[in-house]
Amino acid sequence: MRDFAFPGRSPAVSTNGMAATSVPAATLAALDVLRAGGNALDAAVAAVAVLCVVEPASTGIGGDCFCLYAPAGQPVVALNGSGRAPAAATIDWYEQQGIRAMVNTSPHAVTVPGAISAWETLLEAHGTKGLDELLRPAIGFAEHGFPVGARVSVDWSESVAKLEAGGATPFLPPRAMGDIFHQPALAETLKAIARNGSRAFYEGPVAAGMVATLRARGGLHTEADFAAGRTAAHFVDPIHTGFRGREIWQCPPNGSGLITLMLLGILRGWDPAPDGPLGVTRLHRHIEAARLVYRDRDAFLADPDQVEVPVERLMSAGYLDSLRHLIRDDIAMPVMPLPGEAALPQHKDTVYLSVVDRDGNACSFINSLFEGFGSGIFAPGSGVMLQNRGLSFNLERGHPNCIAPNKRPMHTIIPGMVTENGRAVMPYGVMGGHFQPMGQTLFLSNFFDYGLDIQESLDLARIFPRLGRVQAERSIPLEVIDRLSRLGHGVDIMDKPHGGGQAIWIDHRRGVLIGGSDPRKDGMALGY
Repeated sequence: MRDFAFPGRSPAVSTNGMAATSVPAATLAALDVLRAGGNALDAAVAAVAVLCVVEPASTGIGGDCFCLYAPAGQPVVALNGSGRAPAAATIDWYEQQGIRAMVNTSPHAVTVPGAISAWETLLEAHGTKGLDELLRPAIGFAEHGFPVGARVSVDWSESVAKLEAGGATPFLPPRAMGDIFHQPALAETLKAIARNGSRAFYEGPVAAGMVATLRARGGLHTEADFAAGRTAAHFVDPIHTGFRGREIWQCPPNGSGLITLMLLGILRGWDPAPDGPLGVTRLHRHIEAARLVYRDRDAFLADPDQVEVPVERLMSAGYLDSLRHLIRDDIAMPVMPLPGEAALPQHKDTVYLSVVDRDGNACSFINSLFEGFGSGIFAPGSGVMLQNRGLSFNLERGHPNCIAPNKRPMHTIIPGMVTENGRAVMPYGVMGGHFQPMGQTLFLSNFFDYGLDIQESLDLARIFPRLGRVQAERSIPLEVIDRLSRLGHGVDIMDKPHGGGQAIWIDHRRGVLIGGSDPRKDGMALGY
């Protein structure tokens, strides 16, 4: 239990249902659905739709999503809601144009959004309510306005140049905390989706407007690409591994949940480090293990519909043991044993939420535009901000993640789920772009290895190895940074924190839900 003499917050506790999101309005929207008889998935869709309005730098209906859902007493199911490249996006075309790298504000970085397809697919399979009802809170915020939150305002202010380049004039100038912001065009698009489902987004005037906006900037997208995106979301077999007596579940590639499981597979070969959760040994081991698995991410992770991803080999005990044996407690690896991390752009903008209902259904849900405001390309007629997920494609011919027609890029957003004895015990997630596997494993280790409560496990200071350096939050003690440096790590103190997370622990024995929400965002966990 935390020391109440110091700043902080306690976990939320309830019995009937709980939601944890990154903005209070979304948490309340989810609870309203639960109290009206909806299940966890219904509540998650209502909440994420609100976030797509009130947290516009991080997410939107022009983005993608992934979901892990654990119906009470049933196996975990996974939904891949990531979009595809246009049918004309061949590596031949990019080479002929002399394009050697993706640009974050280019139409070529825009993949067909998968979120609306995913929401509809999930609700048809596991929901009890329709989009007509669940989109009402989001429509209200878009139409009547919402007060901008503190973290939202900060993220907004960092994207001025992108918004200018993308023609997103309604978002300029950035809004300050407490300013009321309206999105009337987005409200009309959400109303159309509420009436007519995903067809209203992927076909007709909304789709035509997005295509026209992209093609005017040189994009290869067609209305046929968007029409195909309506049914692109699909259920996939989740992957999992054991950790400290529980099973940790992830979506399979093209998402990077595989990297979380690999990292846990290395860490479970050690007992918890004796110097504690912010001890140098603990952090050093975690850094070194992450360097190794992120190297493999950049070498192997891609769309399994188009290339082979050796999931079983990468998760095998023998392979992970061999990686662990490369790590020494007394010195950092001076060089990686294979080609190192790819120079993918850094970003920290995504939303993640957890919901558990009175019946024990558990939902782990993540939705994102990738970078802040995605590509910055704004379709004015529909009010849709378009993602830049294609930025993660590689333009090296022959690379597994090389761009290709109708291909999904390597994806960073990953929902997580923990089960114990076949039952869900915790939907959880840590957003933050490439940081997410590192963030998830830090959180899980804080909780299961060091006995921190769910809120403390989210609060604790974070580090991340990135492009040959270690990025440390300012709350990492200076003596720890000094000792990491002596081991050979180049440490940089970051101005902004790493990511943000939510989690809900299901205490089946006592019939209680215990939730946490990351202070790095403006959200909250709340139950009833």
